[in-house]
Amino acid sequence: MQPAVSKQIIKVTEGTSSTTDDMVVTEEPLEIRLRYKASKGYTTKSISVTMRTPGQDALLSTGFLFTEGIIQNINEVASIEELDNKNVVIVTLHDNITPDISKLERNFYTTSSCGVCGKSSIEAVQVACNILDTKDDITIPASLLYTLPDILRNRQAVFEHTGGIHACALFDLSGNLLLTNEDAGRHNALDKLIGRALHDGLIPLNQHMLLLSGRSSFELIQKSAMAGIKVVAAVGAPSSLAVQMADEWGMTLIGFLRDKRFNIYTGGQRVVI
Repeated sequence: MQPAVSKQIIKVTEGTSSTTDDMVVTEEPLEIRLRYKASKGYTTKSISVTMRTPGQDALLSTGFLFTEGIIQNINEVASIEELDNKNVVIVTLHDNITPDISKLERNFYTTSSCGVCGKSSIEAVQVACNILDTKDDITIPASLLYTLPDILRNRQAVFEHTGGIHACALFDLSGNLLLTNEDAGRHNALDKLIGRALHDGLIPLNQHMLLLSGRSSFELIQKSAMAGIKVVAAVGAPSSLAVQMADEWGMTLIGFLRDKRFNIYTGGQRVVI
């Protein structure tokens, strides 16, 4: 399945119409199943169905399991099987790993429409996900932040053809682009990126910066915190809960990063103006 497909459309411009071909981003469901050894033998449990852009499904699956707190590192995974043409990935854990499936019961926290708010909700997610607040001495010049959106835009292959996809990028503290991913779902794009970092042994990402092509929401801050990311910048706006969570977890959150300007919502001590 291709990340973008060609569709015939009617294009209307100032009262005139014409038939032409246009590229649209592909969106398909992916079911993630977890297989592990239980007291009565092996069990396979369907844990998530997400709408995603096909490609890098194994990374998406392991990234999701990590950011949901189900696995702690890639060494817990024995195998990853992608079922051909069925939009299903089966992640099998090693025999000595017993996952805490109850962590998935907090899934209602992970959508920006869930309505949670306040310190108690943030603490509930922090406990469920084992998010640690580590100290650092990161400093980032504003002049370096200005350059990041153009670097990401130049690497957005699918966006270039469709205009309808989210992207995220991981940079080192010198502004070098290390990883980038695209997906119709912003949370899926980040899970793919964190899944790659997990496979490459880069976790924790506490000496890196994350750039988001759109807005920064609750679930993106939570996933970033799980990976140890201390600096999150977004081209768009943050939500109120994203700001509250970033502040609670000692993260730097930047919004509206474009045209050589940005807003600092939390963690301003890391940015050198």
